[in-house]
Amino acid sequence: MTIPRRLLLLAVAAGTSTAWSQAVRRDPETGYLYPAGGQRGTTFEVLVGGQGLAGAGEVLVSGEGVHASVLKHYQAVRRLNGDQRKALQEKLKEVRNKRLRELTGRETPAEEAGGQTMMKAGETETPPVALPELPLLRDLEQKSLKQLIEIGQEFFNIGKQQPNAQIGETVLIEVTVDADAVPGDRELRLKTPMGLTNPRCFQVGVSPEAREQEPNAPLDFVLLPNLPKEPPLELPVLMNGQIKPGDVDRFSFRATKGQRLVIDTQARHLVPFLADAVPGWFQATVALYDAKGKEVAFDDDYRFDPDPVLLFEVPESGVYELQINDALYRGREDFVYRVSVSERPFVTAMFPVGGQVGVETTASLEGWNLPQKQLRLNTEPGPEGIRQTSLDSKEGPANPLFYAVDTLPECVEVEPNDTTKTAQQVVLPKTLNGRLSKPGDVDVFQFTGRAGDEIVVEILGRRLHSPLDSLVRLTDASGKVLGWNDDHVDKEGFLHRDMGTLTHDADSYLRVALPAAGVYFVQVSEAQHKGGEAYAYRLRLSPPRPDFELRVAPSGPNVRPGMSAPMWVYALRRDGFEGEIELALKEAPAGFRLDGGRIPPGRGSVCVTLTAPAKPLAEPAPLQLEGRASIGGEKVVRAALPCEDAMQAFLWRHLAPAQELLIASTGGRFSGAAFEPVGTEPVRIPVHGTASVSFKTAALPNMQRLELEFKEPGNGLSLQESVAAGGLLTLQLKTTGDALKPGLAGNLVVEAFAQVAWGGKGGKLQKRRVPLGMLPAIPFEVVE
Repeated sequence: MTIPRRLLLLAVAAGTSTAWSQAVRRDPETGYLYPAGGQRGTTFEVLVGGQGLAGAGEVLVSGEGVHASVLKHYQAVRRLNGDQRKALQEKLKEVRNKRLRELTGRETPAEEAGGQTMMKAGETETPPVALPELPLLRDLEQKSLKQLIEIGQEFFNIGKQQPNAQIGETVLIEVTVDADAVPGDRELRLKTPMGLTNPRCFQVGVSPEAREQEPNAPLDFVLLPNLPKEPPLELPVLMNGQIKPGDVDRFSFRATKGQRLVIDTQARHLVPFLADAVPGWFQATVALYDAKGKEVAFDDDYRFDPDPVLLFEVPESGVYELQINDALYRGREDFVYRVSVSERPFVTAMFPVGGQVGVETTASLEGWNLPQKQLRLNTEPGPEGIRQTSLDSKEGPANPLFYAVDTLPECVEVEPNDTTKTAQQVVLPKTLNGRLSKPGDVDVFQFTGRAGDEIVVEILGRRLHSPLDSLVRLTDASGKVLGWNDDHVDKEGFLHRDMGTLTHDADSYLRVALPAAGVYFVQVSEAQHKGGEAYAYRLRLSPPRPDFELRVAPSGPNVRPGMSAPMWVYALRRDGFEGEIELALKEAPAGFRLDGGRIPPGRGSVCVTLTAPAKPLAEPAPLQLEGRASIGGEKVVRAALPCEDAMQAFLWRHLAPAQELLIASTGGRFSGAAFEPVGTEPVRIPVHGTASVSFKTAALPNMQRLELEFKEPGNGLSLQESVAAGGLLTLQLKTTGDALKPGLAGNLVVEAFAQVAWGGKGGKLQKRRVPLGMLPAIPFEVVE
């Protein structure tokens, strides 16, 4: 039996591999949560916006103490038709008159002149027009006057509407947060018949919370002078809201003279990247006004973080108004924010920002409302790299603090060390903890090296959330610059691979072979000539230490039983490591198999497949992926960090870290058609030659219903023939042209489709092409 000659080919060569990390996904997606969190010990409703959410039946929240259930799914509705608009206007008028009567005790003019309209002879009563089911129209009879105005602005101000299919559907969920739940960030996903959604940030808070009630912009009260204002909020409080196009939100609160308020905005943190907006996130600005309307504070970011923070000491007791809006006055449903106003601790500087494994390390702290000025860092043996901690208080945890733990011996910079004459002498290898304590500050370190020695100069600063934008120079004793670096970027195409949600690769990196024996100097400065107590860094001076880190995306692969799902694994190679990395599942659910689990030498990424057993999972299950490599004669094992491949502003993409890697089963009438590779060795394909690869399968009687498709023809590989016989599906591949060179290695991935027929209009059969999933990845190598 010959199969249609169509194959989906992924990751044939370096440089094309990352292009498919999003394109192959047809999973349900969420774009926002509103509100994106809640107070401990409360129950509240949350709207989840996205697409492909029909049938959502379960809510998964990471960690303990948060419970949620689905209440209702709402389909996307772009705009009301004429009849619906008229019916909504009449309903709003009816409910508005009812609210006014309740307030004044009098009938409105329309009601005083009421009475039933007499129908003319021959006329028939028009059936009522059904309004669409939408969250904003729920319980319409119970809406307040302000809520009625908000509905009118939403549905009748056409110019401000910006429908977006990616967030058009909504799911209403009910969330209960236990009183003893640990505060901080969680991840929330929905489970649908099509699988798990991507994770969204959900925050467990400590302070009482409030939600904005439109209309609440200054202009609204000018146009509607009788509009009642909400009473001032009492502190501490956390305010939730959404910014729509041109929207400006204001909240009032009561404050007392001498209070040291921390006004902390979470906006970009909640939705780190927007694919279809520039600069790629909600750029919130906040301003604070006193009782006379005078602006007393303003911020549009906190250092390099787009989310603003105001540190404000209250000069006079009274009522203050906080205003929040987008810097460009954009807006839509996923412009969600949470603004806390409290006297919780906020750390503005920490030093040092790390320590040696197993060595007791205490950092000094600066900031607002700090219950202590020192913090012991956890340097116990465990995963090396970047760790996170924070101060605790009755107002809730302070802002997160990041620090690094490493095995090298350490020391602290000693001033003065601004020139080569006053340079601090160090013996390598060494990690130096320093900071550029004022604008224009320069730190210089001196070491002795031998001819041919390779030296790595690496800064850890921005990755520890230091505002430092470092610049390093390596010079010899004569002052000759042997190497310098400002920003070290790990990028593959348009994909930034190693900075998470940070968008400025501000940390410096140099790797230089010393030309002769003698004295050398390393100079650390600030590229923008800034400085301060917060401008801390860790400088590594050492020979190369080859190593690697792994990232895997997506963080929630959805797999049909018996089929395979693609996962992209990225190797962040450190200090010149170019060796092979073997990938393996750790403690995977029974029956799951990883195919193509090898990152060839020198490659930065590979597409692997996760094959599911024929029996579906009852519930999503945690998954772990790890990589193993031989480095310097020792076996090194590294766990893969789960990520989401997120697009920023139409072009750039980032591997945004996730807390969990989960696997879920999706249903389908074609489940159970398992494919198993014959052999595990890479397929060796000669240049200008052919090679075959076979899969065992029990699905041969139904193979005529399947199509296999090449996704990228013309990249140097073509499908010559596909034959199903004798319990095997055999594909014959051929290299064409001169695009593929000997030594190229990677994985090929094949996608299966089915033609589904159903009855259409007039009994005529309609056909639709349905993706079923991937065949197991095919490791390959091009040979002479």
